[in-house]
Amino acid sequence: MTVLESIVAGVREDLDRRRARVPLSELEAALDDLRPTLDPMPHFRGGDLSVIAEVKRRSPSKGDLADIQDPAALAHSYAEGGAAAISVLTEERRFGGSLADLDAVRARVGIPVLRKDFMVDEYQFLEARVHGADLVLLIVASLTDAELTRFLGLASDLGLTPLVEVHTEEEVDRALASGAELIGVNNRDLKTLDVDLANFGRLAARIGDGVVRVAESGIFTPADAAKVRDEGADAILVGEALVRHGDPERAVAALASAAR
Repeated sequence: MTVLESIVAGVREDLDRRRARVPLSELEAALDDLRPTLDPMPHFRGGDLSVIAEVKRRSPSKGDLADIQDPAALAHSYAEGGAAAISVLTEERRFGGSLADLDAVRARVGIPVLRKDFMVDEYQFLEARVHGADLVLLIVASLTDAELTRFLGLASDLGLTPLVEVHTEEEVDRALASGAELIGVNNRDLKTLDVDLANFGRLAARIGDGVVRVAESGIFTPADAAKVRDEGADAILVGEALVRHGDPERAVAALASAAR
């Protein structure tokens, strides 16, 4: 079993427990009272490098990263630094996240919020919407073509913007065939956890200029941000470098300004 397969297995078990506590009908009933979602795409297409700043406590590869007592305060610092969106890890077992973190961040910031999780079931999309997400992550490696197409449609129906994540050329082709308009290149192989920052440059040209391209993982310095911007990135998703930085507001600003 790969690391990704192991994570998804745990996600499904945790999902079953949440579904037993909160039935789908309860989530559906809550949809009518929700505010409209925020569209991140105009900012991502705006010409400058957008920073998606992540609230991330730990990871399967590095273990504990930061003791984040107040995710809302951290997200506020990111926004003050010029982040275009906030990514919130909600996977519990390997990343230490929760839907409570998503609730807290949504209540504090006025910019788009991404639910960062392993989305494998329709129930999770309603959860994301009810808990205030504007974007959701779809990992091509964990989905069949039929699931990817169905989830893209479901996200659209709910007003959620899907960030479709790829790692290989074959996954790029699948994402493009599905009609994805926002594609993230993960420089970390989720099956081995190895990181190669050059992966973005290899895949960016294959994605093409008509799609918003996001560089994910392995970005730690302004020089890294400038590198992927020169290779075609419209946005970067950064977690570890920010949560370990003593001044997250300044760190976000430095990443964004480095590529202007």
